[in-house]
Amino acid sequence: MADEFFEQAYAGTPPWEIGRPQPEFVHLATSGEIQGDVLDVGCGTGENALYLAGLGHTVWGVDAAPTAIEKARRKAVERGISVTFLVKDALNLRQIGKQFDTVIDSGLFHVLSDEERPCFARNIADVMKHGSYYFMLCFSEREHGAFGPRRVTQEEIRGTFSEAWRIHYIRAARFANRMNDNGAQAWLSSIEKLA
Repeated sequence: MADEFFEQAYAGTPPWEIGRPQPEFVHLATSGEIQGDVLDVGCGTGENALYLAGLGHTVWGVDAAPTAIEKARRKAVERGISVTFLVKDALNLRQIGKQFDTVIDSGLFHVLSDEERPCFARNIADVMKHGSYYFMLCFSEREHGAFGPRRVTQEEIRGTFSEAWRIHYIRAARFANRMNDNGAQAWLSSIEKLA
């Protein structure tokens, strides 16, 4: 059901599709926090992945929505940027057969159910090198109103990434979108894989 929702959303222009990378990931890149080979999990139409590849990173992007991946591949060709885009379920990443230095997540974690979150953490661990980093941008419970995805608390993030992970920070951030000029209140997390 969620897959159908996203496939239908990408048939048009969903609210989270802003036509550029999320500013929080631009800041992470310019501050040097994003290193080496990068996996963009839940990449949508690829703006974050294409931005990072343009900076010289080897980048793979995965999304469960075929229409999103088709749009991402088209953008890569039009811009002359090399990114490997795959239709892939984020709860089955081991099939990629590659490990990354950095994993980024722009709005995927907050759509996962409570039951899916531990499985997701195991899946991203499978494709991360020892000592690599996962950067996650998700809606915060501080965001008012009912529009948009479910809200996430710091406690939920800490609960999901407790064993074999080190959380370096969870800080207040903004999730840029087409519905609100100021964006939505979010959490940006820096989480290191320990084992």
